[in-house]
Amino acid sequence: MPNSWLAYGRWLDATLFGARRSPAFEIGTIECAGIACPVQETIIDSVPFCDLRRFAAKKHATQVSRSSTRTAILLCAPLAGHHAVMLREAVETLLHDGDVYVTDWQDARDVPPDAGPLSLDDYVMTLERFVQHVQREHDIVHMLAICQAAPAALAAAALLADAGKCRLASITLMGGPVDARLNPTALERFASNHDIAWFRDFTIDTVPQPYAGATRRVYPGHLQRAALFAAHPERQSAIGVRYWLSAMNLSAEPFANTRRELDEYAAVLDMPEAYFLDIIRVVFQDALPARGLWHVDSRKVRPETLRETPLCTIEGDRDDITGEGQTHAAHALCAADRTPQWRLTIDDCNHYDLFTGPRWRDAIHPALAEFWQGVNADKKQDGRHQHGH
Repeated sequence: MPNSWLAYGRWLDATLFGARRSPAFEIGTIECAGIACPVQETIIDSVPFCDLRRFAAKKHATQVSRSSTRTAILLCAPLAGHHAVMLREAVETLLHDGDVYVTDWQDARDVPPDAGPLSLDDYVMTLERFVQHVQREHDIVHMLAICQAAPAALAAAALLADAGKCRLASITLMGGPVDARLNPTALERFASNHDIAWFRDFTIDTVPQPYAGATRRVYPGHLQRAALFAAHPERQSAIGVRYWLSAMNLSAEPFANTRRELDEYAAVLDMPEAYFLDIIRVVFQDALPARGLWHVDSRKVRPETLRETPLCTIEGDRDDITGEGQTHAAHALCAADRTPQWRLTIDDCNHYDLFTGPRWRDAIHPALAEFWQGVNADKKQDGRHQHGH
């Protein structure tokens, strides 16, 4: 029975929404001090399930200081249903703070089965690899992890610190289930109240021909699209209303922007079975990160190794995906007593507001910029002391 209705759902999704594809980021320019600066996008590292995309704004010679350090933001996108292009607005904004690197996770239906399963361990080790790549290219690297990427990013940083390979200037976690036991939301309670066998039987499908990932077992994108609409019908409706109003008003630029926003929100992907079931078990059911019992590739995850790394956690007071306190719990895990305690709870802010829209632009990014500027200033001062100035 499950296989038949999952197959029907895939057919219905294709019929209603057409061929599923991820829209491009297409960030042409950003404005810096009144000057349009072109943005270059390149893929600088890849593994079968993920590309590391680099976005860099080419500033005018008058805007570049000889003494300026090379700063980067590693934006760890969640593998939770949407393509990373969902974070396009965040990338565009963050380009004012430095080069931006984005983990762009692939649709599992397009990844050949011989590439392996992509477990949660593989996800964490991919982040470890990308952190080291970005550290080789920049003096200052700030990690920013959103939603389900938060516990995995924290684990990657901790494992690298344990091995003496972590030079992250700071870590920021936004709306992520670091301790999913605290104030669980309806979605989190659902994940906890159904055993792994239930998810395997009723939510896992096999990728059909002619996709490159044919025979791979996945949590299909069409189920995620339905779940997203059920959980947040007002978001898709609001985007749709803005789209049609722009069309009726013959407003070319707003129409293009809302069409892109609609495409980005609709850009869902198939998740590998191993990763999806690992997340449910490790994060939501057994709470291994929060209990200090998580091992990745036989290595124990010890967040306390990050006690000297400045940590910022951000939550929305109306977040119905990640419960209150779940992200802020990272401070206790990292034993960050000696570092600035940045715990921000944003008023009138739901989960998506954390990285898009006015709450992101007017409240969250300015606070992040202040946090990073303080960290950067401290690092520069430490550098001067080390060199005897």
